[in-house]
Amino acid sequence: MSPEERKVVFASSLGTMFEWYDFFVYGALAAIFSKQFFAGVNDTAAFIFALLVFAAGFAVRPFGALVFGRLGDLVGRKYTFLVTILIMGFSTVFVGLLPTYETAGILAPVGLVALRMLQGLAIGGEYGGAATYVAEHAPPGKRGAYTSWIQMTATAGLFLSLLVILGCRAVIAPEAFDAWGWRVPFLMSALLLAISVWIRLKLDESPIFKRMQKEGKGSKSPLRDSFAKWSNLKIVLLALFGLSMGEAVVWYTGQFYALIFLTQVLKVEPQTANILVAGGLVIGTPFFVIFGWLSDHIGRKPIIMAGCLLAALTYFPIFKAITHYANPALELAQMSAPVTVVADPKGCSFQFNPVGTAAFTSSCDVAKSALVKRGVPYDNEAAPAGAPTQIHVGGVVIPSFDAKGENAKAEAAAFDEALTRALAQARYPAKADPHRINEAMVILLIGILVIFGALTYGPIAAMLVELFPARIRYSSLSLPYHIGNGWFGGFMPPVAFAVIAATGNMYDGLWYPVIIAAVTFVIGMLFLPETKDRSIHHEG
Repeated sequence: MSPEERKVVFASSLGTMFEWYDFFVYGALAAIFSKQFFAGVNDTAAFIFALLVFAAGFAVRPFGALVFGRLGDLVGRKYTFLVTILIMGFSTVFVGLLPTYETAGILAPVGLVALRMLQGLAIGGEYGGAATYVAEHAPPGKRGAYTSWIQMTATAGLFLSLLVILGCRAVIAPEAFDAWGWRVPFLMSALLLAISVWIRLKLDESPIFKRMQKEGKGSKSPLRDSFAKWSNLKIVLLALFGLSMGEAVVWYTGQFYALIFLTQVLKVEPQTANILVAGGLVIGTPFFVIFGWLSDHIGRKPIIMAGCLLAALTYFPIFKAITHYANPALELAQMSAPVTVVADPKGCSFQFNPVGTAAFTSSCDVAKSALVKRGVPYDNEAAPAGAPTQIHVGGVVIPSFDAKGENAKAEAAAFDEALTRALAQARYPAKADPHRINEAMVILLIGILVIFGALTYGPIAAMLVELFPARIRYSSLSLPYHIGNGWFGGFMPPVAFAVIAATGNMYDGLWYPVIIAAVTFVIGMLFLPETKDRSIHHEG
């Protein structure tokens, strides 16, 4: 790289990494946010709702792509992603200043959702600008290598957020961290914002955009040209379903859902889980650049499709192996004394009511809620209509109760005591034993998941840039990317956790990424063109 090219790649990557840090630090603290901002509902609903607020930032990303994509095609790449980083930085700082539910009531989660949506709008404009800006500075034959540094920033931002949280937890007592220490990682964003803005102000505009401006060949209506003309819209749809949709679920499953699986399903202590995921990120992160560089030589398509296929084929055995090495006692208890909820299906609810307007009081709901709260997987068995619900722990049968019954309080105490005793006798652990965690194997398995993400994510920026003409590139590539990552990828954690809570099977949530990755593989293999040798200087 020339000195100017190094400055472009460094400044764009560093700023984008800080934006991803801002975006992911919330997700890494979702369990705390469920207590601080959603205290009015049961534990399962609170955590799902906290994940949905995380997903709210993803939900609005396509709208950010439209707003800032249009701006980037009209006024320039540089100034647009300078605006996005200002919005992201200020939104993150204000999250650290928000009052909690205890002090502000319903205004607290409302304010949190509003700030998360601002963050989503900002990241929706950031990625397309950074990818386009770097690609348009890259020499032919090196776009994959250059833009892979942008691709690495999402993982680097997650890694940075975990490091900051680990550092804060190390110096702040657990009770204090849960009470106020969680604010520190958000407030630190003010420093990152200042650094990012200072660096980006030193950048020049993309040479391709400057040439289009000089020659008067830019688009006057980039959104209409991108999405109202079938010749370009069909490429947008192909980029979504044959590329970014599968890439998104593979990336989020391998990195973010792995953290949730460790903490919420396997009951690994958050500090330990953060260290394990950070170790996996150290293994996998260099592969984003490696696969970006490799895509310049063998093509983008085979690398991305390989990542989707490997994920679809191996997720179930890999996550079962993570259970084996992270919480072997849970795996052994499942095998020796499986838990089954025997209930009339008509008496069982889908226990997700984030606004707290419904109470789950049937004997089936009581039984399932108790098991989910303890992190105990279970199977479901249909009972005759009207039959009382029972929990079978191995050979032990614990009758459930109706929480609206006359003697509900006494029955609840007896039920809780009997269930706790039965699970203890069956050796179901209350949490993962830190002395029995095989850290090396868990880190290696998470590293493999990150490498799958690198296969799909490393070359994708170059491929998206090459799919679309220069005058509408920012708009055209941003929308399918952010629908794929914002909607399909961002909703992966809450959907997967809700499925687990409903079915009792700790692996059922994986069907979501497996099916989507498989669909993307089929569509991509059949219809996606190879782009590595295309010129990106054409205006279209």
